Amino acid sequence: MAQGRGWEGAVLKLMRAKDFEFTVTDAQDVAPGFRRLRLTDGGMLAATGVHPTMWVRLWFENAGKPHQRGYTLVDPDPAAGTFSMEFALHEGCASDWARAAGPGDTIEATVQGTGFDFPEPAPSRLFAVADPASLPALNSLLDALGPVPATIWFEGGTGDGLPFRTDSERHEVRAVPRRDGGRHLVAQVKEALPDLLRATTEPYVWIACDTATTRALASYARKELGVPKQRVNALGYWRAS
Repeated sequence: MAQGRGWEGAVLKLMRAKDFEFTVTDAQDVAPGFRRLRLTDGGMLAATGVHPTMWVRLWFENAGKPHQRGYTLVDPDPAAGTFSMEFALHEGCASDWARAAGPGDTIEATVQGTGFDFPEPAPSRLFAVADPASLPALNSLLDALGPVPATIWFEGGTGDGLPFRTDSERHEVRAVPRRDGGRHLVAQVKEALPDLLRATTEPYVWIACDTATTRALASYARKELGVPKQRVNALGYWRAS
């Protein structure tokens, strides 16, 4: 596939993206519809380094054409050259590959576009909006921020054995069902966030849901609530069809 990635691959190559091949060493279904793969990195971590919420683009074949999707690294180990990835399974070529993947299978990947800047000053509280697709990134962020307390709006089920790394003593998780194409989540956050921000000296807002929801809430936080743009980190993780 490396020689035929279409216009997306050509653009990434012009942007000096780095290509690697990963190999699956273990596969585990950690929850209904949620699968974890352990992989070797093909030398990537030594070449790129590691940062919180780090993600890479995986290349899949979709009806004979290349298709790329971004996935977060879970527990990257640069010394060992390994990491895990977690897949929220649904319809599509990426989920089909993850369902079938087992030890010895390989997949091509490209690193370009990932980054993370720790907020300065350090947050006194994190406000996060996430869903199963961005749960690995949320867990990475919580690990990186350590003792910082958090209020988390999580769209979708939280009682299905998903691998949350939350601590009930400092992380408040508000489960929100997905309704009206994400508009219910937007309404829930808008109802609660203003008062919470007023009680927080150094907030940090992190939003990672479907693209439309992410854009709506990021704009709301910056423009209507006046949260400085450097204290709002927003990235759409998928597009609602």
